Amino acid sequence: MTADGKKIEQRFLATLQYAKRPGSEHPIAAIIAKGLCLGLLSAGLTLSPAFAAEDVGQLSGQKPSSAHSSAPAVAGTQTQAVPASAPKRANFGREHASLEASRIADWIADSADNQGMPFMIVDKVDAKVFVFNADGRLRGAAPTLLGMALGDDSVAGIGERKLSTIRPEERTTPAGRFVASLDYNLHGQEMLWIDYETAVSLHRVVTTKPQERRAQRLDSATPEDNRISYGCINVPVKFYEKVVSPTFTGTNGIVYILPETRTAREVFGSYDVDERAQLQVAKEPLPTLTASLSTAVAN
Repeated sequence: MTADGKKIEQRFLATLQYAKRPGSEHPIAAIIAKGLCLGLLSAGLTLSPAFAAEDVGQLSGQKPSSAHSSAPAVAGTQTQAVPASAPKRANFGREHASLEASRIADWIADSADNQGMPFMIVDKVDAKVFVFNADGRLRGAAPTLLGMALGDDSVAGIGERKLSTIRPEERTTPAGRFVASLDYNLHGQEMLWIDYETAVSLHRVVTTKPQERRAQRLDSATPEDNRISYGCINVPVKFYEKVVSPTFTGTNGIVYILPETRTAREVFGSYDVDERAQLQVAKEPLPTLTASLSTAVAN
């Protein structure tokens, strides 16, 4: 241990002994000192910013940044670390969303994975779709109809087959991240094309077969009867015309279809913004923590 390390250790130990005195007026100092001494000093003061940066990199899927700062220290002043910024979050307003949909929306907002484009989240488990502005503010939400079969993958070559040849167990809505845009089908009807290869799109609910009761399925209170399509995503007519079409007019957008047989992290490489924020706090240099402890004891 270096001479500076020994001095810091002595200061921590002295503070801990003071905080443990009967009738101490500094309970916060006791908590901080105890946590720091047990957590940092027991490790020999070897907490490395590079180690914390590596953890964050593994969590976010990004290469860890250098642990060394290129900014020169000013003589006679105490260097203070810039506090980790609060994670960015999506704004659902008063709309209810599942925990998984909320986590993915927050990850999108925090990581800017949507690359400045509007985005949509399709929650297959809850049979619900959410449309957001590029800045993560919700524009609208609605129930949705999905592929009849459970599953997160499409059968190879399914986009080139006739509907009559697609078996019920093959009618899945694939999970994943897709760059989507408005286009027209062979009948001249506008729809949001999600994946040309698998012929998956989002469009107004199809009601040409009364026996399928698609409109009634959308109005039902539970998602249990919302699996009926060949894989496409059906939404209410007004929702498509008032929310989907205006949001994607003149721009591409990102559609995130949540998985139901795998985890979101496996599909998107996403992270939990709260976990990442905690790791960023752990990267705060030791001198700043020492200064904070000294201030708490002095006050």
